[in-house]
Amino acid sequence: MDKSKRSFRRRLPPIQSGDRIDYRNMSLISRFISEQGKILSRQVNRLTLKQQRLITIAIKQARILSSLPFLNNEKQFERSESTTRTTALRTRNK
Repeated sequence: MDKSKRSFRRRLPPIQSGDRIDYRNMSLISRFISEQGKILSRQVNRLTLKQQRLITIAIKQARILSSLPFLNNEKQFERSESTTRTTALRTRNK
């Protein structure tokens, strides 16, 4: 089959027409955030410019109202705390 005659399957848009982009819609918002808590780019999300702006505003509103965490690196924070505690103990004992 020629490359020009190949059929391609379009992916469904990530936001359907019935979905409301709102800070309370956590199931929708969580799809556009990485595991670290960062907002994913338009290219990754496959969103229009207007949709990306609305998603970004909704995510920021949810963060301010404490529905979403600003950062999602709890394990890294625990590790850094434990290392500082051990070094502080070592310096005190000397």
